[in-house]
Amino acid sequence: MTIRPIQRIIEALPTSDGAGVKLRRSLGSSQFARLDPFLMLDEFSSDNPDDYIAGFPSHPHRGFETVTYLLDGHMLHEDHLGNRGDLKTGAVQWMTAGRGIIHSEMPQQQEGRLRGFQLWINLPAKEKMKPAGYRDIDPAEIPVLQLPGGGSARVVAGTLVIADAAVPGPMQGLTTDPLYADVELPSGAQFSQKLGAERNAFVYVFEGSASISGRALDNHHAAILGPGDTVQIDAGDRGARFLLLAARPLNEPVVQYGPFVMNTREEIEQAMRDYQAGTLTSA
Repeated sequence: MTIRPIQRIIEALPTSDGAGVKLRRSLGSSQFARLDPFLMLDEFSSDNPDDYIAGFPSHPHRGFETVTYLLDGHMLHEDHLGNRGDLKTGAVQWMTAGRGIIHSEMPQQQEGRLRGFQLWINLPAKEKMKPAGYRDIDPAEIPVLQLPGGGSARVVAGTLVIADAAVPGPMQGLTTDPLYADVELPSGAQFSQKLGAERNAFVYVFEGSASISGRALDNHHAAILGPGDTVQIDAGDRGARFLLLAARPLNEPVVQYGPFVMNTREEIEQAMRDYQAGTLTSA
């Protein structure tokens, strides 16, 4: 067993997106802040409706997947084909943009707390132009595990092995073999998980604090992990809640222009022409 150290820490920087939604961005804050195949991680969290009420009106995507995990609140997803997804507290939407999608994500509340994450995961070149698709995951579909040392874990994608029992999340069989887990630990507790040496991995703390191999990781910070096959995370004095994300790298060139992520500049230019001509989503 080789414990993965922290290779790099990325602070989540305040920014805004959509029609002015305030959020924090760690991965994706620059083209140098990526971890193949992960492109971006945004955290949004506010009790002030002025920070989120304008939402994310209709916008296009091509070439990657978006994963929206709603911790608190209510959002409605709609696309150009009339598909609707109603996300409420604890729900996940896993969207494959593929060849193209034009959609909106709008809050369905006028007050109260809206909190969650959006993760972007790259698609391999051979899948970038496949038809768009969705999976809306109800909270009841996401297993919640009680951890031996205290705390709990929710498994959205991939499989956690706890006390020699393998617990799969609802998302399986994707090319990048992603693991997506939401882990909560009490003060002083430790979480350990074998990931395999072939996956890239990072941890994002969004409550409390933690440490990995003796190196501190504060709230609203992402830690890109170095080589090894096992992640081991210790909760700080106030406990810790974090996302653990891991996946197989694609090792392909990445060219991004806003909502389009392809392998070459020519493919990006084609995506822009398709969007302007109204053929972005055509088969």
